[in-house]
Amino acid sequence: MKMAMNGSELLILINIGTPEVPAYVALKSQQDATINESTATIDISSKDSRAQRVLPGRYSATISMASLYVPDDVTYQALRNANRNGELILVGWEESGVVLGTANAKIDSMSQGFPDQGPATCSLTLTVDGFFAEVGS
Repeated sequence: MKMAMNGSELLILINIGTPEVPAYVALKSQQDATINESTATIDISSKDSRAQRVLPGRYSATISMASLYVPDDVTYQALRNANRNGELILVGWEESGVVLGTANAKIDSMSQGFPDQGPATCSLTLTVDGFFAEVGS
């Protein structure tokens, strides 16, 4: 029986290269990541039936993650620049060292926390533009 995957085996990657020649690097000190894929519901119900009828609507995906704040990390700099310049950023994810998917994404929010007597952190929320491109498995 195959064991469940350890969450530490999944890393979110940031492209610090070009779209033509990507160079994926994991954001340093990742602590948490969530990839959320969803499909909106189109309600096609009518008055002639009490039962709800639905069709699949728009697909959407988001990525959220948390890490320790490392201000001189090249991936953090790439994210900050993309956010400040209003640009999409190419991201990917890997499991156990294998890149499985990539996507262009818009940075929705990027925040840093600086608690007294605690580690500085960075939180990030991205909206995927279109679909994930599956790379390998």
